[in-house]
Amino acid sequence: MKKIILFFIWTIIISFPGVMYADEMVTVKLKNHIGESETINLEFKGDYFTFDPTVQLEEGVNYSLSVKEGTLSIQKEGDKKQKLKGAFILIPSQYDEEHQVLIDGRPYLGAMEFIIEDESFIRPVNQLPLEDYLKGVVPFEVFSTWGMETLKAQTLAARTYAVSKIDQVIDDTISYQVYGGYTWDEKTTKAVEDTKGEVITFNNRLIETFYSASNGGITENNANVWGGKAMGYFPIKEDPYDPTHPWEFTLHKNQILLEEIDWTNPNWWNELEEKNVEITDSIKRWLYRNGYSNDIKVLSIPEFALSDQQLASKRSIKGSIKVEFLYRLFEGTILYGEVSLKDVNLNRIRPMIGGTIFKSYLIDSLTYENEQYTMKGKGYGHGVGMSQWGAHYMGQDGKSYQEIIAHYYPGTKILDISSEAIVRAK
Repeated sequence: MKKIILFFIWTIIISFPGVMYADEMVTVKLKNHIGESETINLEFKGDYFTFDPTVQLEEGVNYSLSVKEGTLSIQKEGDKKQKLKGAFILIPSQYDEEHQVLIDGRPYLGAMEFIIEDESFIRPVNQLPLEDYLKGVVPFEVFSTWGMETLKAQTLAARTYAVSKIDQVIDDTISYQVYGGYTWDEKTTKAVEDTKGEVITFNNRLIETFYSASNGGITENNANVWGGKAMGYFPIKEDPYDPTHPWEFTLHKNQILLEEIDWTNPNWWNELEEKNVEITDSIKRWLYRNGYSNDIKVLSIPEFALSDQQLASKRSIKGSIKVEFLYRLFEGTILYGEVSLKDVNLNRIRPMIGGTIFKSYLIDSLTYENEQYTMKGKGYGHGVGMSQWGAHYMGQDGKSYQEIIAHYYPGTKILDISSEAIVRAK
């Protein structure tokens, strides 16, 4: 893959001399919109070439790329399949917005490599310049209808993060940054262009630009969330701009009562349904990731509690949960199971409930009444660094993007990526 990247960099430099630095390229695996698929549809705008002389691509023609028994095949609409040797690589004859690869209808700029992942499905890998990558990131990380200064602050956070990963192969999910390809927005594109090359530094080094949707009114330190060294530009402090975003959810203790199951019904298993389906579906996915069958029915949650221990930011630290369930094996055998997490870190429990439901560790209360648990809290996410909603209201209050950055990453300095003062990590 490295050779392909270098070739593409060379192509861009020849096409646009002096426009960019050769090392500021991003390589991103496409997972978010592709999933794990054995077949994807391709279409091209502009001329593309490959390293396989037997493959001739035509603009505006539909192709399907598929994998079977570890081999990629391409098929032009109306023609026979053609087997490919190894990976399949697409290079635009010229890098611009008129040259696009459409994958299942979604357009991408730059070069594209299709590899076989886990010996069973196709994984596209997109390679393109940093600034154009950011134009496909910012509208997916923040509301493009927000003010320009907020969009610029988000752009600097996204660019700083991307540059810190520049020598890595990242992906297009929340594990890194959500990237939507050439689905740009006019306002966020302007925010990227107006801040071109600007990154956030501390002592001349790129910082970790953590951010979350809402900190609930108080920021958090990185060490409290991920361990390691506490960074001074992530202080614990009240945030008067964050709207706090109160949230709550309820969870019934008893999801399915064994005594109410009609065991004489031949379809009894398929007709069972839990009371809190969204939460129990998340619990089932957690159980599957931890080695159980993917055919599960949650019976009850006999224990769900928090410890009294809190961080300086008032965020809860530990809790307990117990889940009782039935699971069906491949041959149809049904077994009883239970999982009990006692006085563990809440970052082990929150994924069970689901991060879109159990939104943060800034918890106001967890009560039990009428055989159901009710949890109430504030914020959405880890609370470290910039609050996106807080940045939005700072922008509405007339603050510049530099002031937003200074508020959420105090003590940092904005520098140009080309600055010789920046020390890159080795």
